[in-house]
Amino acid sequence: MVTSTNGRWWALTATALSLLVVGLDMTVLNVALPDIAADLDASTSQLQWFADAYLLVLAAVMLPAGMLGDRLGRKGLTVGALVVFGAGSLWCAYAGSPGALIAARCVLGLGAAVLVPLAMSAVVVMFEPHERARAVMVLSLATMVGLPLGPVVGGALLQSFWWGSVFLVNAPVVLVALVAVVTFLPRGGVAQEGGGFDAVGVVLAALGLVGLTYGVIEAPERGWTDPLTLGCAGGAVVVLAAFLVWERRLRETVPVFDFAVWAHPAFRWGAVTAAVGSLSMFGVMFTVPQYFRLVLGADALGTGLRTLPLVLGMLVAMQVSMRLGARVAPRVLAAAGSLVVAAGMALGATTGLDDGSVRAAVWTALVGVGTGATLFAAQNAALVSLPRHRAGAGSALVQTLRQVGSVLGIAVLGAALSSRYAGAGDSAAHFVEGMDLALWVSVGVALVAAVLAAARLPRTPHAAQAESEGVDLARAA
Repeated sequence: MVTSTNGRWWALTATALSLLVVGLDMTVLNVALPDIAADLDASTSQLQWFADAYLLVLAAVMLPAGMLGDRLGRKGLTVGALVVFGAGSLWCAYAGSPGALIAARCVLGLGAAVLVPLAMSAVVVMFEPHERARAVMVLSLATMVGLPLGPVVGGALLQSFWWGSVFLVNAPVVLVALVAVVTFLPRGGVAQEGGGFDAVGVVLAALGLVGLTYGVIEAPERGWTDPLTLGCAGGAVVVLAAFLVWERRLRETVPVFDFAVWAHPAFRWGAVTAAVGSLSMFGVMFTVPQYFRLVLGADALGTGLRTLPLVLGMLVAMQVSMRLGARVAPRVLAAAGSLVVAAGMALGATTGLDDGSVRAAVWTALVGVGTGATLFAAQNAALVSLPRHRAGAGSALVQTLRQVGSVLGIAVLGAALSSRYAGAGDSAAHFVEGMDLALWVSVGVALVAAVLAAARLPRTPHAAQAESEGVDLARAA
């Protein structure tokens, strides 16, 4: 553990910067797609793969990356991941063909998939239980703020520079993060006893998550009954079931999926609640920018600026949640946050064709406030209870579930949108009708998250939870 207080927080700042650009790269591409299509002569299918390649590699690598961090050491892997992420960014910026850009996005996703769980596990390793709530808030904020900031940053850059600039912006952040990680991050991981590398588990997890992600991504375009969609999704379910059976039977090898951690209620339900919350959040991030462009007529920069109420809502909610976390139970914060999300979505779902930016600012701000409170409380409930030697595997599992929830959100809400918009004349009125339907679906998802949080998350504030559950998990391990 880092002994210097300043060193701990500098290391956390470095990892937060890394997560900021990881989140930014999930959405910054969207505003640059028209320029990329014109410059590289890319087809519609290739444009979709520019985004999907990143998500597929994230899904495949994130879970085993956490386990490797526990076994091989976080500092070396974090440095390596930053180098890969930086190299992928440079390759993306100067890619000369659609195929090269797709390959570069895969490299970018590889670096991101390793960075995310290692950053979250560093909180458990570097900070005592009573400090973790603030540290979790910093990393959660970096992750979530990066998503809506993507269109803002991308739109601003495209006003003056070519499309490659949306990737080059990563380079200085990566350099700063590298210096801080080398200087301040503690050396080495926490050695685990009893076993070798679970290669079979890594392969099964990667195949299952890639198949599930690919099937869900293709569903809105091909249809849910298309043979490829059904084959990928059905095959993924079978492979993931085999993965869980394999992991439960392991005795001499440290598993990728840690059942000792998953068996603990606070971790399990915190992770599930965070995944459900991510589902509705990413659905909004998919539909709302299109509303600003297609209905309100905003340009790329204007679209990004109109997402700022969402960002500010999350900022305020996470700050308030951090202060309340020592006195208010996670179930109360997460349930209340989910209800606020549902209220914001319901207001958005009543949007008419003539409603303007002010109404959108109000309901997106509500969604931001609710999402910030929900994800902070749910992730904190899960991560605060992890012992240090399970930090990588546990945080990777939380982030993998959130990633799956995010992809499902884009697919399900995208399907709801396209059921009323695609093939309906492509009019603004039809888009609003489809968006309203997607937001009503999001209301239902948010209510499910509220019920889960109220029924399953811890009854005690995080400080007391950290003391009692950290002991319980250590004994279980």
